[in-house]
Amino acid sequence: MTTLRIATRGSRLARWQAERVAVLLAAEGHSTELVVVSTTGDERTDVPIHAMGGTGVFVHEVQHAVLFGRADLAVHSAKDLPAATPAGLVLASVPERADVRDALVGARLSELHAGSVAATGSVRRRVQLAALVPGIEFAELRGNIETRLKKVPESGAIVVAYAALVRLGLTAHAGDVLDPTLMLPQVAQGALAVECRADDTIAHAALRAIDDPDAHACVAAERAFLAGIGGGCDQPLGALAVRGADGALTLDALLADSGGTIHRTTVRGADAGTAPESLGEQAARELAPGPDGTAPGAAQGRGGPT
Repeated sequence: MTTLRIATRGSRLARWQAERVAVLLAAEGHSTELVVVSTTGDERTDVPIHAMGGTGVFVHEVQHAVLFGRADLAVHSAKDLPAATPAGLVLASVPERADVRDALVGARLSELHAGSVAATGSVRRRVQLAALVPGIEFAELRGNIETRLKKVPESGAIVVAYAALVRLGLTAHAGDVLDPTLMLPQVAQGALAVECRADDTIAHAALRAIDDPDAHACVAAERAFLAGIGGGCDQPLGALAVRGADGALTLDALLADSGGTIHRTTVRGADAGTAPESLGEQAARELAPGPDGTAPGAAQGRGGPT
């Protein structure tokens, strides 16, 4: 039996994610081993993610390990992936998706006010919190989850993905878990993405067996929005797709313009057969910035509260 080598970052959360994929593959009869890779994002902890260009700083080296034969699979937090998959790789599997919401650690949302400090390196989180709490101030936040939990501002809060707390058994730290109507998640938040070489039929077949079709479809819709906007984690955008009881997908998406105004839209598939990517492409057309840096006025106010 061939052992599938899984490339992963070295943080406890990244290892948890890779080990979860290993467990799923073991249930299908495959043996695995981890290949730990250091990334630019891990090494440059003194620089804000958005200042490094944001997109891909936690994934490129992991992808290269697969492309150049050091590993067979790459496991990522799907929200870290750039919109475009590198030539030679395929996003072969999105296993079951965890909780998509953001969480506040420290003060609850109702306790934040003008002058309170929220620590987060995410421009998406900042623009939405600024709309919820006028006058709130922000501080940078980097490091693994355990490091971030030590950086809660006095009388303020840090903002993290709730899925990370769940996966590491740290949910007791969450003061508030924010509904997506208040804080729309990052594209593909809570999901894992597993890539392999496009010509690796053995790895591809193994990953198809652990794919969650609904999670994969939702992630595909969200990533199509990301691709259509041309952004990444350095952009003030978010998206969340859900499948309804009738099988059709609904995509909520937001983008803040250059003046900080949030624009939202909701796009719904005609039926269960609607291509997920078409929803993301439509949302991107509705929210893509115009020449002056502002989002189209027709999209303002759609999709619920900001």
